[in-house]
Amino acid sequence: MNQGSSDRLAADLRTWVAGAAPGSRLPSTRELTARHGASPVTVQKALRLLAAQGLIETRPGVGAFVRAAHHGRAHDYSWQTAALGASAGVPLMASTALRSPSPDVIALHSGYPDRDLLPERLVRAALIRAARSDAAVSRPPSEGLPELRSWFAAELGAQTPAGFAPPAPGDVLVTPGSQIALGSVFRAVAGAGAVLLTESPTYWGAILAAAQVGVSLVPVPAGAEGPDLAALDRTLAQTGARGFYAQPSFANPTGARWTPAAADAVRDLLRRHGAFLIEDDWAHDFGIDADAVPLAARDEDGHIVYLRSLTKSVSPAIRVAAVIARGPVRDRVLADLQAQSVYVSGALQAAALDVVAQPAWRTHVRGIRARLRVRRDLMLDAVRAHLPDATIETIPAGGLNLWVRLPDGVDLARLSADGEARGVVIASGREWFPAEPTGAYVRLNYAGPDPGAFDAGIRLVAEALAEQRPSPHHPS
Repeated sequence: MNQGSSDRLAADLRTWVAGAAPGSRLPSTRELTARHGASPVTVQKALRLLAAQGLIETRPGVGAFVRAAHHGRAHDYSWQTAALGASAGVPLMASTALRSPSPDVIALHSGYPDRDLLPERLVRAALIRAARSDAAVSRPPSEGLPELRSWFAAELGAQTPAGFAPPAPGDVLVTPGSQIALGSVFRAVAGAGAVLLTESPTYWGAILAAAQVGVSLVPVPAGAEGPDLAALDRTLAQTGARGFYAQPSFANPTGARWTPAAADAVRDLLRRHGAFLIEDDWAHDFGIDADAVPLAARDEDGHIVYLRSLTKSVSPAIRVAAVIARGPVRDRVLADLQAQSVYVSGALQAAALDVVAQPAWRTHVRGIRARLRVRRDLMLDAVRAHLPDATIETIPAGGLNLWVRLPDGVDLARLSADGEARGVVIASGREWFPAEPTGAYVRLNYAGPDPGAFDAGIRLVAEALAEQRPSPHHPS
């Protein structure tokens, strides 16, 4: 990239901004590229420089705008540092996966599927019907709408083999998304100051939820077919942990899927130790080469607490999930949920139920399989073409992400920053390790927008990575 070119363009744009009214929209990247004879990367770097200087602001999906000048007095918030005290170890930075980057960058970082993969027509119609129903003006039960609880129970019950008791609607608790559910389950199973085990790497939201409720996560190494059983057995005995948080189907971030033998072995281990499996079935609707097979469908005596979310597959605007649990642990989770959120919006519950009860919902889920396969394979091809030194330990049979190991010694923070300067956003794998990372990983979301840009995005990552390699003329 030519630094001088971006600086000259920034100077030209600064003059334009100075003569424009606050709120004026800047020309698009395409227009600026043509007008100034600059590359898109140069244009993006110039815009980021102006944004960093407070002259413009970017609005995802809309464009860049002249920022209104602020002439008020400077605010002094320093008193809050002493008033708030220490942060109790809870991370203060939001995950990269939640960032909303500039609309002009290639986004490979998100934890959510692109809107093209959502049942948008079903969602809009369901929200309209919910707004006209009694659910819009009434308080639902704390446990959730009976009809929605019945749907969650029936879905899991359909996968329950003969000889096992299917879940009842009374075992189901509707929650406002899975993040609050994780905190409530962790509190109910372990409690503040106690220990839970987890696969490593694991979902960053689970790491955050544990920190917020004061639960210590002890990592257990996991591979493509399940956790290290000897390590799980040994760590359960050493720590006396009451539970093990895991994602047996299409784990986030690795894409790993437990084999039936591993699933049975884990269930037997936990039963022997008198502990719970907290099963997070986050990717239930995102099978590609296989279907999610919840262990909770074969839970005989309440050893499994099952989490099932609709947020990612229905709509991020409908934060509805469920916990299915049996026995006293169910009552403890309910009490904690009532303390946290009292109840879930009846209108959102009604809309979620409306969507999943439609025949078109099953058609939509079946159609997602082929579309995710195409996207996954495009990402795989791009990584293999442009990152030949990278390792893909698991080709995911479902889920939304590709977990890629880069050569040891890669500076992930620098790679992320250099990649974004070029116009691509990635997620550093550091966020998914509850302890020290075991390598230099990145998580790439193949369900994000514009799959046609995957190849270009990975090529930009490769260019940023190449800058970290020592020059052959200057060996380190």
